[in-house]
Amino acid sequence: MLDRQALEYLVNLGEVKILDVDGKKFSSKELYPVRDPKPSKLIVATLTALVDYLKSNVDKKSSEKLLIHVISPDKVALYSELREDKEREIYMQCEALTPNNIRYNNFMDTESFNIMLQSSFVDNNDKTILLKVTGNVKEENVQQVGDDGVSQAVAIRTGVASVANVVVPNPVTLAPFRTFPEIKQPESKFIFRMQSGPRAALYEADGGAWRNEAMNRIKEYLQDMLVDVENIEIIS
Repeated sequence: MLDRQALEYLVNLGEVKILDVDGKKFSSKELYPVRDPKPSKLIVATLTALVDYLKSNVDKKSSEKLLIHVISPDKVALYSELREDKEREIYMQCEALTPNNIRYNNFMDTESFNIMLQSSFVDNNDKTILLKVTGNVKEENVQQVGDDGVSQAVAIRTGVASVANVVVPNPVTLAPFRTFPEIKQPESKFIFRMQSGPRAALYEADGGAWRNEAMNRIKEYLQDMLVDVENIEIIS
């Protein structure tokens, strides 16, 4: 059986002491704050859902100021204002549904390349040219032309029985589906290369500048759609 002194010792083990050292306060044990409960965030796939939610004013308090953060080209979050514990609640998170068959920096057969272009890229002039080249290329060696280390030429079918050598376009300007559908997909430069087989590949060549453009477009879209909604700050 424990005596009185042993019991007091055990009780004191759980005691938290606040010490004052050179004017600074220290705790004898690490303390963890008891946080207020938070609502679970809504996960949506479009910016339209975010706009509809804010305009409906379902959960928003009249005086509360909300923060929309454009995190990336495919992710936007809606935050509450700072709470008393200096935390923010996440009311809603938008996560864009983008194609999962876009492959960069990888050679693929021309059939797969054509399917990727047709299903996951916005129609423009360079896309049409690439489809024409890769869709009609003959199965023979890809030629290197010029002395710049960039230009290539391939033999393509130009009719029922005719064949012609064409210079492969390079670089090309394309707009893959890589952000929310409500905004115009940003175009960017790509290096287009071919190998014998024939096989084709795209390499990103804009240093990721398209991401900033996409995020700015998302911010502008939300500003336009929420112009009549008060107490909302948008950052990107």
